[in-house]
Amino acid sequence: MVRGYFITFEGGEGAGKTSALTGVADRLERQGYSVVTTREPGGIKISEQIRNILLDQSNTEMDARTEALLYAAARRQHLVEKVKPALEAGKIVLCDRFIDSSLAYQGYARNLGIDQIYQINQFAIDQFMPDLTLFFDIEPQNGLARIRSNQARELNRLDVEALSFHQKVYEGYQILRQRFPSRIEAIDAEQSLVNVIQLAYEKIILHINE
Repeated sequence: MVRGYFITFEGGEGAGKTSALTGVADRLERQGYSVVTTREPGGIKISEQIRNILLDQSNTEMDARTEALLYAAARRQHLVEKVKPALEAGKIVLCDRFIDSSLAYQGYARNLGIDQIYQINQFAIDQFMPDLTLFFDIEPQNGLARIRSNQARELNRLDVEALSFHQKVYEGYQILRQRFPSRIEAIDAEQSLVNVIQLAYEKIILHINE
């Protein structure tokens, strides 16, 4: 059986990656591909429970290392319970966030060190990395403005961080793009959602057909 493809969607808050993922999944399915969509932290029962702890606005006292370890724990369970079985069944897995989020948010923005967080996560994922990562590139202030204008979206603990934190997250992603140029491809997320979905779809199809 042909192994599937593991494709992750990354970006700062308000980048539109979640909406893009839904649109891309729909297009792939209409083209006859078998697609699984999921998210981090979450995707399965245990990891969703951890997600609730991580994103609860009342947990302001959470230590940065605790935060990093919880993300890694949720990632491990999600990987072995949902992602790997889907890939082994030959499906395309589209995942909203993966290891790069931990590297940018906890490693760089929380000042824990990208290499240190990478090592923690290697224990969790055992060298398992995405085939392709799409980074949805938007200036932090523009992403946050989108969140504020979307009254249907519930704010989480990361949404309410200061702009300076989100700017550091953005800087962290730029470092990761330089470190993993063959895996991470950027998409201009300042455009309309229709255009963003089209660009993401084209990049995925190109990768699958390589």
